[in-house]
This record gives sequence, C-alpha cells and structure tokens, in this order.
Amino acid sequence: MSDDQRDQTPVEPAAEAAAPAQPPVPTGPEPEPIRFFGTTWVNHDGGYGLRRVGVAVGALAIAVIGAFLLRLSYEGLEIGNVGPFLSISVIVLFAIASSIAFAKTWDSFSRRPAPSSDEAALKGLKAIGFIGSLIAYFLRCFVEAPGEKLRRTEYEHASAEFARRRSSRTGNPAARRPKRKK
Repeated sequence: MSDDQRDQTPVEPAAEAAAPAQPPVPTGPEPEPIRFFGTTWVNHDGGYGLRRVGVAVGALAIAVIGAFLLRLSYEGLEIGNVGPFLSISVIVLFAIASSIAFAKTWDSFSRRPAPSSDEAALKGLKAIGFIGSLIAYFLRCFVEAPGEKLRRTEYEHASAEFARRRSSRTGNPAARRPKRKK
C-alpha cells in the first residue's frame, strides 16, 4: 500500500462514538430571525441598538443615493428633450410607485400577507418605488427592528401555547387508571 492510500482512510471521531444518542429535549419554540438582526430582537442583546442605528443609516443612505440616481436619469431625459409629457409621467410614476411601496412595506411590518394576496404582483412596483421601501425601513428603525412587533407577538403566542401544552402533561399516561363508568 502506498502512502497516498493510507492517508485516505476515514478517521472516526472519538466524541461521536463515545456519546450515546439521546432524543432532543424540546425547549420551546425558536424565534424567527429578522433580516440584519437575527434573533437579537428577542432580548435586545448582541448589538441590537447598534444594528438598528446601522439599518436606519444604511436605508437612508441608499435612499439618498437612489434619489440622486433618479435625478441623474431625469436630467438625461431633459437633455434628450423628450417633452414635458414624458418627463412629468416619469416623476408621477416614481412618486406613485414609491408611495405604494412605502405603504405595502409599512404594512408588512405589522401583519403577514395572505397567501392568495397580490404581493407577488406588486414586486415590480415595489422595485420601481424602492425609495419608499427604504424610507419605511428608516422610519421603522426609530421604533423597533422592522417586523419585530409582528414576530414578537407570534413568538409570545407560540411560547404560551408550548407552556400550556407542557404544563398539561402530568405523569405517564400509560400508568393512569382507567376512568370509572357511571
């Protein structure tokens, strides 16, 4: 056998062989992570405050950059001398798209969309009105992590349900006496 063949033999980890397989103990529901925050929103630890500030500043900076790029594209339309109708139409389009994107993004922080809703159809509109979505993120970071209230409500409800289900179990159900018939 050559040295190359001997080096390719699998080595079993001693820790896995020594530890007996135990069933996982349910500890309760896991909190759902939020983008940019992970699960730090649960206890407001792990740099939660700094993350909120970072998301707010980042959203505002990207919104300003986006507005600047839209301004440059509008100036390109003016240089191209496309006429007042198209120039005004572009401004109105971006204003309406931004306001719809702001409203839909703001609503998504407090409730989950229905499975059959028109959210998928509005993705293009929300992409056009990205400045509205970024402003919604910026403003929401002053109050909480975007979507924290919704996820906190769901997490607390799931925790209460888990505690209720765990507390109702007492003893071994197989060892219980059968109920007396009346």
